[in-house]
Amino acid sequence: MPAPPAPSHPPDPTAELTAEQAHLARARTELTRMREHTLSLTADGGDAIAGEALAHTLWLRAKALQDDPGTTLFFGRIDQRAGTADAAEHLYIGRRHVSDAEGDPVVIDWRAGVSTPFYRASRTEPMGVLRRRRFGVEAGEITAFEDEWLDDRPGAGGSTDASDSGSDLLAREIERPRIGPMRDIVATIQPDQDEIVRADVSTTLCVQGAPGTGKTAVGLHRAAWLLYAFRQRLARSGVLVVGPNRAFLEHVGAVLPSLGEVSVRHTTVEELVADATGARVRSTDTPAVAGLKGEARMADVLRTALWAQVGRPGEALVVPRGARRWRVPAYEVEDMVAELRSRGVGYAAARAMLHQRLAHAVMVAMERSGDSPDDRVQDAVARSAPVRAYVKTLWPEARPAAVLARLLSTGEHLADDQRAMVWDRPRSAGAARWSAADLVLLDELTDLVDRTPSLGHVVLDEAQDLSAMQLRAVGRRASTGSLTVLGDLAQGTTPWSTSSWEESLHHLGKDLGSGSTHLEELVRGFRVPSSVIEFAARLLPSMAPDLAPPESVRSNPGRLDLVAVDDAVAGAVEATRAAAGHEGSVGVVVPDAWVPRVGTALVGAGVEHEVLDGEHTEDDPELAVRVRVFLVPATVAKGLEFDQVVVVEPAAIAAAEPDERTGLRRLYVVLTRAVSGLTVVHADPLPGPLTS
Repeated sequence: MPAPPAPSHPPDPTAELTAEQAHLARARTELTRMREHTLSLTADGGDAIAGEALAHTLWLRAKALQDDPGTTLFFGRIDQRAGTADAAEHLYIGRRHVSDAEGDPVVIDWRAGVSTPFYRASRTEPMGVLRRRRFGVEAGEITAFEDEWLDDRPGAGGSTDASDSGSDLLAREIERPRIGPMRDIVATIQPDQDEIVRADVSTTLCVQGAPGTGKTAVGLHRAAWLLYAFRQRLARSGVLVVGPNRAFLEHVGAVLPSLGEVSVRHTTVEELVADATGARVRSTDTPAVAGLKGEARMADVLRTALWAQVGRPGEALVVPRGARRWRVPAYEVEDMVAELRSRGVGYAAARAMLHQRLAHAVMVAMERSGDSPDDRVQDAVARSAPVRAYVKTLWPEARPAAVLARLLSTGEHLADDQRAMVWDRPRSAGAARWSAADLVLLDELTDLVDRTPSLGHVVLDEAQDLSAMQLRAVGRRASTGSLTVLGDLAQGTTPWSTSSWEESLHHLGKDLGSGSTHLEELVRGFRVPSSVIEFAARLLPSMAPDLAPPESVRSNPGRLDLVAVDDAVAGAVEATRAAAGHEGSVGVVVPDAWVPRVGTALVGAGVEHEVLDGEHTEDDPELAVRVRVFLVPATVAKGLEFDQVVVVEPAAIAAAEPDERTGLRRLYVVLTRAVSGLTVVHADPLPGPLTS
């Protein structure tokens, strides 16, 4: 899109704005044309199966081309020199590619390589960009624009980092109030975030990110970029997003669809292993027992318990065939079993190989006697009743549930300190009441029997809270693919939360220092205002002294109110009413046990709200718009963000955890959920570190 170079005097802003609005209207018209063309195509794949697959592909394509009237199709523009000194090319950067009927671009997808300078160009390294333009948007319409000149013209602006550019529109977009789920951040991605987003598909990244640094959004945008840059590869192998709970997944679930990616599955570790094993959680372990079951050494215990089913041959295999009886001595069978066990293949695959090894031994005996058997004879022998019966006795089929039930009933193969996890009375697999930790063990056993298929890429959020066995469950889903691991060591709130990313990555099967696995750190906070993050950071020396405190780069310090009251529940209602007077969403974070009391008080005060309980499933798409107040148990708050947050009785939130360190980490999490303002309501004294 050629255009004349920038004049020495400022252009007419009204005319410029009108031209940009006209370009947006054109882009919307072309997007509608593209979608209508897709809908007009006939799904004829040549046969029923191919036709169905093609129809699904066209449906996904049409869905990705739906326009959202609440947003613009582009959010920025870069002007690059177009070969001559007196011409420039305009490139409009947006959420998806839009072209005209001739195939010429009207909007460039933010993931395309030519879009990179929009995020990384600076005055010191302009990357060929003369001017970067950002657009102000209201209700899906362009209402303003802002230019940043990166060349050396007199008086040209520019900076080395977009967040330092003094961009009012960028600051407004970052701080814009939100109602409903998380939005995409394509308009505000920073250079350090963009480098993470665009890392190669073969690279596993671990992102240590303080609250408000955008690590979750960066991980989701990385998934979208990978699907764009490696579409064919990942369309076959798949991309998976794993989050801490269902409330979190609903909070972030709109990001990828807003970027045109509607085929990515979102799940939790609990749902992942339940689907894989076919089992359901019907009991709850104590934290101590859950911790034991989550230790890495359980992998060796389970492997031992599974392979202990394989016996030693006590007698030779005898296979009648015709008038002859062919014999394989027990010592030869023992050698076969030992060799198969040493190969490192799955239990079921090795068992299937044993049938063929035994049949091959019979074939060798036949050949030595002068016969000339072919492959069909070997297959027939492998399937014969004597071979099947012999293998069934020597190497029985494995049922993961039965293996685990025996282990937890008898304590066999467990160390002395692990016997706390043994059931109080023997139970069979059919009578077992599995816990969440048991399902992870079942998943491990299932993988030991038959290898779990690997996906192309897995995004794992809040990874610091997973046990070693949970990490192994996620890691095997990316055994031949890559991972984006997101978390914050300071926000670990489980008894088994990690203190080292190196350790977590090892359990995921990706070791630091391997060349393909890297640790990145985000400390610049764009979402949490400085007054809030500085207050919460008072807890860091007591719970994570090795971590650098997060740094808020927002110009608006936000609002922090500490409210001492006689009745914390009544104070919560009043604080919620006051918070609802501000624009955007409101999160009322309370100790888990207080949810019924505070909920009843809010209802009595006429405050419409929704409880986010971690198991919430949304059937009403208008709820996020209609309801602005959300009552959040403290244990569910991780990963969520609200414009205004009311934290009720911090001392009770901390005291509900099993130890002081975990309690302070839980408190750190809930105090850092606010995007604009935080109100802390307390009747009891604040925990010591917060008063210093």
